[in-house]
Amino acid sequence: MASREQIPSARRVVVKVGSSSISGENAGQIGPLVSALAEAHGRGAEVILVSSGAIATGMPYLQLDSRPTDLATQQAAAAVGQNVLIYRYQDSLDRFGIVAGQVLLTAGDLENPSHRMNAQRAMERLLGLRILPIVNENDTVATHEIRFGDNDRLAALVSVLVKADLLVLLSDVDALYTRPPQEPGAVKIVDVTVGDLLADVTFGDVGAAGVGTGGAATKVSAARLAADAGTAVLVTSATLVSEALAGHPIGTFFEPATA
Repeated sequence: MASREQIPSARRVVVKVGSSSISGENAGQIGPLVSALAEAHGRGAEVILVSSGAIATGMPYLQLDSRPTDLATQQAAAAVGQNVLIYRYQDSLDRFGIVAGQVLLTAGDLENPSHRMNAQRAMERLLGLRILPIVNENDTVATHEIRFGDNDRLAALVSVLVKADLLVLLSDVDALYTRPPQEPGAVKIVDVTVGDLLADVTFGDVGAAGVGTGGAATKVSAARLAADAGTAVLVTSATLVSEALAGHPIGTFFEPATA
């Protein structure tokens, strides 16, 4: 897929959503997100969702007002939150008669040849059965997402694993900018061509609302990883996911490398 105009015809799509977009006061965004995924699924696309949010979703059940700082409590919150999160997704998917399949991975799983092969085989079978895989970092045993990147890298690795045509990285911001968008002089980046080093871009701090760990820098790194492997990437806001999957001129588009 060489251009954003081809997005509606993408055969295999990975969509990644961050914690702050689907937890807490934004938990209601799961419905519109699922509607957009179901629309793409309904036109024949194979859709994989990579969803952060287990820790943030579990926090209220552990009577936590803020994201825990110690690893054991983060893992406990993730164990509770993952259960609730997958239920919320399936409850919303029921409207469309779509069944979700939970896939818990670590970045290490995708770097270990035998684990990688097992994950690839399972994912291909789920897609062949028209199941919608929902992937998250296995936070009760892994620390990668807890400490770095809010699943952006995992989403890119999944895209490479399944040879996706398109990766959509969703966050709280509508696109990438040359500097944090709230700062004066920030300019929206519309397209990133192969080899563009984005040398003039300044990245700010991570995460909105204190529940996510990702930021623009992690999204660019993940986008490059996927684009270099031949997957087109679109970075935009979770509230614009329907427009994104319909190919509207929004967000920042990373042109994929060609073999």
